Amino acid sequence: MAVAATYSDNQSRNPSIQALVDLVSSGMGDVNDLILSKAGSNVELIPEIAKHLISSGGKRLRPMLTLACADMFGYEGKGHVTLAASVEFMHTATLLHDDVVDESDMRRGKLAARKLWGNQAAVLVGDYLLGQAFKMMVDVGSLEALRILSSASAIIAEGEVLQLGAAKNIGTTETDYLRVIEAKTAALFAAAAEVGPVIAGQSDAMKAAARTYGMELGYAFQLVDDALDYGGSSADLGKDIGDDFREGKITLPVVLAVARGTDEDRAFWKRCLEGDDIADGDLEQAIELLKKYEALSETVERARDYGAKAMKALETLPTGPHNDALADAVAFCISRVS
Repeated sequence: MAVAATYSDNQSRNPSIQALVDLVSSGMGDVNDLILSKAGSNVELIPEIAKHLISSGGKRLRPMLTLACADMFGYEGKGHVTLAASVEFMHTATLLHDDVVDESDMRRGKLAARKLWGNQAAVLVGDYLLGQAFKMMVDVGSLEALRILSSASAIIAEGEVLQLGAAKNIGTTETDYLRVIEAKTAALFAAAAEVGPVIAGQSDAMKAAARTYGMELGYAFQLVDDALDYGGSSADLGKDIGDDFREGKITLPVVLAVARGTDEDRAFWKRCLEGDDIADGDLEQAIELLKKYEALSETVERARDYGAKAMKALETLPTGPHNDALADAVAFCISRVS
């Protein structure tokens, strides 16, 4: 089997997910139709809230992984479309729940659903979407795919609880934080990729390689988001810069800065993040501290390391346009903050 493109090869090109978008465009058309269909309900508020978030954009990277990881094996059925829609519903439900837990005001550049309809409605519609996701998984008839995605759903819920424990706690360690992002972000990326070769009837080695690719990409994706919150733009994030800081979230840049800082620095983080006492200019001071202790640059470097591991996993998978497009997705993810 020929070796897939290296990480440096993909970095040297203009990073883009356009090749991936083009390859799965037909399948994503079917996924989007299914999403709109399954978001419907006789309870008027359910489609109203669901479509508010679904129509607000987002790259739909997770369902694209499912389609690409099935298509690369020549899969010709429609099960991957249904599983991809399930994956997107799981992700959408998580966003609705996250915004309530984090008390977020914005999502993808629009008012969060909780701000328009209230916390209770947002949570309950998230639950409805999860229920629809599981119904679609059952419709596919693959017990293995059902096991993988249902396990991911449980892990994501665990991640939410882990994040509650880490929130507003500057004693959070790097190990603690990596457990949070594995559960909250990487687990769904991993499951989304793994069910592709599962539905295509591939070997355990192919399933494991796809899962590893998705897991490592998920880590990289989240770490880049963490860096962007302090050094990016609202367009990159789909929310306001500094939201993590204002919400008291302990992310890897903060973990690194706290560990390397002085007692005076730690008192600043404690006041802002644990004490919820943020004054004018504090975000700017936080960014200066993150730069001073190279916490942002090191977070990005960690993301690159995970990206390189994702690229390594692709070497096991079939070469061709889908493999190349998945490699481009890694480079694109990292390039958002490079």
